[in-house]
Amino acid sequence: MFLLLGYVIILASAFGTYAIHGSLVALWVPAEYVAIIGLMIGSFIASNDGATLKLVLGRLSGALKGSPYTRAFYLELLSLLYEILVKVRKEGLMSIEQDVDNPEGSALFGKYPIVIKDHHLVEFITDYLRMMVSGSLNPVEIETLMDQELETHHQEAHLPPHIVSKIADAMPAFGIVVAVMGVVNVLGSVGEPPAVLGKKLGGALVGTFLGILLSYGFVAPVAGQLEAKIEDGAKPFQVAKVVLLASMSGYPPQIAIEFGRKVLWTRDRPTFLQLEEELKNRK
Repeated sequence: MFLLLGYVIILASAFGTYAIHGSLVALWVPAEYVAIIGLMIGSFIASNDGATLKLVLGRLSGALKGSPYTRAFYLELLSLLYEILVKVRKEGLMSIEQDVDNPEGSALFGKYPIVIKDHHLVEFITDYLRMMVSGSLNPVEIETLMDQELETHHQEAHLPPHIVSKIADAMPAFGIVVAVMGVVNVLGSVGEPPAVLGKKLGGALVGTFLGILLSYGFVAPVAGQLEAKIEDGAKPFQVAKVVLLASMSGYPPQIAIEFGRKVLWTRDRPTFLQLEEELKNRK
């Protein structure tokens, strides 16, 4: 939503101010547009393999969507973790074995439809609950493993914005390439009237204009949006990590979920009373 709004403002600012003292028709040079877009797409394909291309294209649609990680989501996540820990405390670790093995068919997980849609998060939670059930690892070992997994996830998640950012960096250079091609065309037409040469030279400069505008006005903001989505998407995993580790360290469920609440961004963090009310309503 904000990305599209930003695009509208950028276009209005760039073309609107130009229209005050010039003709927009002069900026319509289809060959320049085709060349710039073609260079961008060609560079994108040439510098990545099939799996990476698929990953980046899959993430691009997310740049236009709002973040699913709202206060309501975190209230549900903390409530789920609390209920799991309470069940473990009352009935023992073996009581959650079936829930962990089949979260989609679990009555416990089924009460939290927003969280269960996030398959990667649910897999993260159930994997470490399964380790807790097996009792084969201590909290320090599990924390180390969690950190390694989250670091891997972090590196993989940052690949799409990194690639988009590199394309944005290359766009001004592509604009220069197109502009030089236009100047070569102009130099090959030196015998033509000044009006014709001026039109061709202006068309050549459109390439430079497009390269810079597309880079900083359109492609770079997409990379920024993807980066922001990554930071939002990492937070639920941090919440699950600190809650589970607090529980393994011996803290009761009420205190363990406070560890998770405290690591949330301020804008998404429910108050202590809001979380307490949510837990009471779910009993």
